[in-house]
This record gives sequence, structure tokens and C-alpha cells, in this order.
Amino acid sequence: MANHQSAEKRIRSNKTKRTLNRYQGRTVRNAVKKIREEENKDTVVKELPKVLSQLDKLAKKSVIHKNKASNLKRKLMLKANASAVAAS
Repeated sequence: MANHQSAEKRIRSNKTKRTLNRYQGRTVRNAVKKIREEENKDTVVKELPKVLSQLDKLAKKSVIHKNKASNLKRKLMLKANASAVAAS
């Protein structure tokens, strides 16, 4: 148990930040999964910039590792490009 006021405040703020980080991480994972399963090219192209931006923000805040964000972005771009080639 914390003995100092600042330690108690740190515990509260850490809990709040952890909750927000978990929520944002889960949201991005669901968005990535949605894009991977999507068959419609227009939807993929429309949603891709939003998801890429979210991945960058999570990597910047160290919620996920920067290399993981980079790998996810690369795979999503490959899917988007493949669906664009297949559509034309």
C-alpha cells in the first residue's frame, strides 16, 4: 500500500492510463481485423488511412512497439494494393 500522497496519485493515474491504452489497443486490433476480413476494395481504401493513423499514434505513445506497428501497416498496405490490382 502506498504511504505517500504522490504515490497514491501515481497509482490512480496509472490505472486511468492503462484503461485508456487497453481500450485504444483493442479498438485498433478490431479495426485491423476488420480490414483483413473485408472483401470490398472501396471499404478497405476508405478505412485504411484511419487505421494507419491509429497505429502510428499507438506506437508513438508506446502502447505497441514501433516495429509491430510498422509490420501491421506493411501487411495492410499489401492487402490494399493486392485488392486494387485484382479490381482493375
